[in-house]
Amino acid sequence: MEAVALRENQLVKLNSSYFRSIMIELFSKHLRAVINPMGAELTSLKSIQTDLEYIWQADPAFWGKHSPVLFPIVGSLKNNTYIFEEKSYQLPRHGFAREGIFTVEKVNDLKAIFTLTSNAETMKVYPFTFQLQLVYELVDRNLYCTYIVHNPSKKTLWFSIGGHPAFRVPLYAGEQYEDYSLQFNQSERLDCWLLEDGLISHQSKEVPSINGRLPLLPALFYNDALVFKNLQSTKITLENRKNQAALRFLFKGFPYLGIWAAKDAPFVCLEPWCGHADTVAHNQQLMHKPGIEKLESSGHWERRWGVHIPIF
Repeated sequence: MEAVALRENQLVKLNSSYFRSIMIELFSKHLRAVINPMGAELTSLKSIQTDLEYIWQADPAFWGKHSPVLFPIVGSLKNNTYIFEEKSYQLPRHGFAREGIFTVEKVNDLKAIFTLTSNAETMKVYPFTFQLQLVYELVDRNLYCTYIVHNPSKKTLWFSIGGHPAFRVPLYAGEQYEDYSLQFNQSERLDCWLLEDGLISHQSKEVPSINGRLPLLPALFYNDALVFKNLQSTKITLENRKNQAALRFLFKGFPYLGIWAAKDAPFVCLEPWCGHADTVAHNQQLMHKPGIEKLESSGHWERRWGVHIPIF
């Protein structure tokens, strides 16, 4: 696809057929980021200094995504179904936003705003009026992704939202997956929920770590994602065996965190969530869904995650 860099103060509202063939580029003296208006998905993050790519390049042999947006649900629904006001609706795993065409509202060298608005098609499966915005911004050696949800209706809006960015592991030739680890910024016990067919079970287990350091092993993800709640940590550093920080991931304000990779795939996903999959015993009522966010009429909701690329 063609990468398009649009200059400051240009307001862009182009039709969806055009956006199927272009990408939006942000760049600074340190970083270059590329976002696809299809799903407002981050597809590339490179260091200008080294030209090193940090984002997984969506090899379909493992997983054909880069960094999908999870909205209006995170994870799976029980029987792919939820109930609202005595009516049943179906949504696929992680919702529909990752397949939607976002409008580019504003873009300059350092910042782009993408908007998805409810329409007749979304109302069939999700009976709420909403406006979802993703703001990508380069600040020094950081990329920030901000989720903004607006509720323009008189009705309470119920939703979940989350990130799913995948980072290449290993980053350099000659390295192995096992050369890397995740260092949490708090030394804490890492208890994760166990999953049953994509749903949250009632059981948890401790994931072995040393002073907040979790060695990366392919077998960690053979039984699906690691799902954490109530973490004290708000930062994770991806490190190689020489204890060199490859990147730092910032997720303050998200009560849940998923860590995942496809089987034996050379990447790791760090997933900050507000919400999670249904529990195995859930009654499927949307308003009773654990972790659901509630936004009143005319309300505004916002969270941000970020990636810091250190100097080498």
